[in-house]
Amino acid sequence: MAATVDMRVLPNLPGYSLPQEKERHPRGQTFNQVNGVRMELSGGERPKFVKAIRPVETWRTGSLPDSHTRATFKQAGAEDGLQQCELPAWDAFDRHVLRFYGYFKEAVVESNLENSRVRNVVIYYYLEDDTCHVIEPREDNSGIPQGQLLRRHRFPGNHGSSGYLKPEDLRVGEDLSVYGKTIKITDADPFTRSYFEQAGMPQGTAEAAEADAFRRTREAMKENSALAPRSYEKIYREVMLGGGHINADMQQFLENDRKVLRFFAIMDDLQTPQFERRPFILLYFLADDTVEIREMYPLNCGRDNFPIFFRKGKLAIGDYKVMGPQAQPRPRKDFVDGRNWSVGMTITLLTNNRFFLYDADDFTREYFANELGTELGPRIDVTLPERAVTRAQTPPYTGYGTWDDSMSSVTHLIPKPPQKDFVKLFQHEGKILRAKARFANPKAEDVDRVFVISYFMQDDCVSIHEPPQRNLGIVTGRFLEKAVHVNQLTGKFFTPDDLVPGGSVKVYNHEFHILDVDEYTRKLFENPNHQFNTYDAESVLQKLRESMRQQFPLVRDVFRRFDKDHDGVVSAGEFKECLEKFGFANLPEDFVLGLMKNFDGCRDGQISYNEFCDALLDEDFPVGMLKTKAPVDSRPDPDFAERASYKVVERSETAAVRKAVIALGNIVAKRENMLTRIIKEFRHITHEDVATLEQVSSVLLATGNKMDLEDLERAATHLMPTVDLNRIPYVELFRLVKTTFHDVPACR
Repeated sequence: MAATVDMRVLPNLPGYSLPQEKERHPRGQTFNQVNGVRMELSGGERPKFVKAIRPVETWRTGSLPDSHTRATFKQAGAEDGLQQCELPAWDAFDRHVLRFYGYFKEAVVESNLENSRVRNVVIYYYLEDDTCHVIEPREDNSGIPQGQLLRRHRFPGNHGSSGYLKPEDLRVGEDLSVYGKTIKITDADPFTRSYFEQAGMPQGTAEAAEADAFRRTREAMKENSALAPRSYEKIYREVMLGGGHINADMQQFLENDRKVLRFFAIMDDLQTPQFERRPFILLYFLADDTVEIREMYPLNCGRDNFPIFFRKGKLAIGDYKVMGPQAQPRPRKDFVDGRNWSVGMTITLLTNNRFFLYDADDFTREYFANELGTELGPRIDVTLPERAVTRAQTPPYTGYGTWDDSMSSVTHLIPKPPQKDFVKLFQHEGKILRAKARFANPKAEDVDRVFVISYFMQDDCVSIHEPPQRNLGIVTGRFLEKAVHVNQLTGKFFTPDDLVPGGSVKVYNHEFHILDVDEYTRKLFENPNHQFNTYDAESVLQKLRESMRQQFPLVRDVFRRFDKDHDGVVSAGEFKECLEKFGFANLPEDFVLGLMKNFDGCRDGQISYNEFCDALLDEDFPVGMLKTKAPVDSRPDPDFAERASYKVVERSETAAVRKAVIALGNIVAKRENMLTRIIKEFRHITHEDVATLEQVSSVLLATGNKMDLEDLERAATHLMPTVDLNRIPYVELFRLVKTTFHDVPACR
């Protein structure tokens, strides 16, 4: 077993000393709390403390008097009625900065006009940690790097003294030597002066900064003037004597600013493989006699969208030349003048581009008539006839699939399924026209053959059937399958007019002669709206109620399903669509109104939500046993039909009024400062507080908002029912528009 030797018991022999082993390694905590402020006192170093007024005591004694210990603590340290305490400098002097103004001189060796130059500086002294930094205010176009000269740190003592710079070393009128620079302190700000006065060391009076030769020269240039000052009296005398400094270009700009002559032109482009007539707009700016040419690209022209053909600038007459910097400027007569243009003129610009002017805008015509005394000619029609594009001949029908499917392959690169006309399917469901026919030029064995041609009005299909005959010797039955076929005599699809008795039809090279039609077809030809089916009103009404109940669990959702326009009522048209949904299409108008009358309890021509619930649901607490609904009254009522049609017109007009009011409200309420612009535009066209309906429309158009006169009339009469449309108080009108904007919902 190995023995353990404690090395600490060995004698301290020379050269054999061992390090002292410690069993514990404690470290003292460095956090402490001084006067209620928590701080770290590392290494026993005590931070800088200053005396400050003790903060207000927050001790809550309640209703009982203070104890003897508490009273003694409150009076501790009181001097002259003020209680003071010690606080760390970083807490007491937080954001307390002393600011001094001064300057130093910098030698100038590269100029013989001055020996030195004065540079102004600002010295900041931070009381919380006794640090400083120096900055130089920036001056425009000085050519000297300015800004921070010395970064913030603790400056060494003034004039080489030991330690660091203290506030007592900064005095107005004395010098500050730091890093080889001697700064003359000339002034301090009011906070700095009050701080030194409270400390018993008031600062001296402010001194003026020394000015160098360069600064004096710059100031003299600003003050001295070689000429006598110009006054209105001098300008007036010069103009009266025929002189004066008149800026012709500035005068032209002030008189013609934003005045532009606009001509519409075309250019026949012969340089492309295919002839093309390209439209342009020529703009001549009267303010500076410049020209801009813009190309108006037609839709799908195939050109890149770069409308600027010639950027705004002076345009020379004749060939376009690029002038160098040494070239002499051209006189004004060598440039294009838009005042010489006229409608019907052909001008050559940019060397070889010939533009034909065919029209001008209204301002250009007024300018030529009022300013130049020339009337421009009327607009010239320069439109080219539509280019005839030969359409490829439709290939013959292959016989595969329907004719619509085959045409979809012709008209579309990717074939699409043909669309069905569901309105036609509903209106003509079950309507079949039948006609008796024979061969027009029969063979000997086909003389006795008889055919029945059936035409289905819902989808324009045709089928031919041959009824059986005794001892005919030919297998009868289906002669032509039901499909959409072409009548070869007309080159079009079959129509009901092809089955008129005495006519002829031809299909698949078989020509038939129409002999007669059945009774149904004859009545339908005489009256297309004739109703052949009879309906039991009670059965239809019961089925309609049962089908409505199965739509949604709640009657509210069922009513919303059939109230298409969400106006709170079901009109006659919506009720008819409801019947068509449940399979009752092509019902007579009187029959539909008779059913609707049983839903409309008050007979006002429309079904409200309460009436819809009463007709659809049974009573929750009936008085009698097995109580049923009242029988259906299917008698025609002309007054009810008139009221129903009136309600439809009334509802459509109400929707139009609501739409007009919302549109006018969007103009005023949703655009910033639009109301102010509208009122200013009214002041331009009239001096009165009223305007006509046409003036209101023109004002809206001038501000970029277009509304029809009918919509304006609806909105005005809705907001002001008694207003005269020839004397509309427009301020009151638009005030009502803005205040009632949120009161008009979009649907109801």
